[in-house]
Amino acid sequence: MLTCAYINTGAGFMVRSVVRLSIKCSIGSMKESIKSLFAAIRHPRLLLCLLRDYFGLARQQRLKPIVDQDSLKEFIQTRSSYVAQVSLYGYLRTRAGMRYPELFDSDTFVVSINIAKWQIWLACVSDLSVYLGGLLMQNENADEKNVAQLIQNVVIEIFTETGIPDDAGDKFTEGVERVRQRFAMLDWQSITDDEGPFTHSPQALLDWAPVIDEFKETDGDIVINSVRFRWNEVRRDCRKALDAAAVLTPL
Repeated sequence: MLTCAYINTGAGFMVRSVVRLSIKCSIGSMKESIKSLFAAIRHPRLLLCLLRDYFGLARQQRLKPIVDQDSLKEFIQTRSSYVAQVSLYGYLRTRAGMRYPELFDSDTFVVSINIAKWQIWLACVSDLSVYLGGLLMQNENADEKNVAQLIQNVVIEIFTETGIPDDAGDKFTEGVERVRQRFAMLDWQSITDDEGPFTHSPQALLDWAPVIDEFKETDGDIVINSVRFRWNEVRRDCRKALDAAAVLTPL
């Protein structure tokens, strides 16, 4: 895995603070935030990441009911993409501080972040699919074999549509296989409606983020908890949107 050893613990502000300036900010903080904004404008890829993160494009979509396989697939795709991107970019931005915009000048960094993005996405798809399968199992008419087959079919369809992205690196297919192996060994009746299913995505961020190992060791608990926190809203949306009876009817 490629790494960028020059990411450090600068005391700069997160880029998000640019958009969240308030009257309570000091003059010094405002100047530093404005510098970050202009730095982001000079880097189109960074600015796009910033806008996606801040406005939460996937999160801001109208919450659609999950009533069939297609809507289940769309929910998994959009929420997994959102959590993967904001978790990765948020961690890098916090670690790099004011140097964050400069990282996008490095082709090595861009390659590394794209590889990390796809690996974390795979783990997010895995975690969210397991959680949704657990919610489906709570329905009185749920059959474990049918639920397992449904979730596997949805995920296989997602992976088929995605294919092997050009920027995903040579470990992408291994990541897909890990998801399939997890499903094959899973006891769907044991899935709990809590943080339990969300174990692979926090670890994927630690494993694949282009940050030197020294920082990962010190950041471990914070990073894991931050990813779990991002799943809280998604779990609430799951409970609101999922019509388990409707999804299970055709099975």
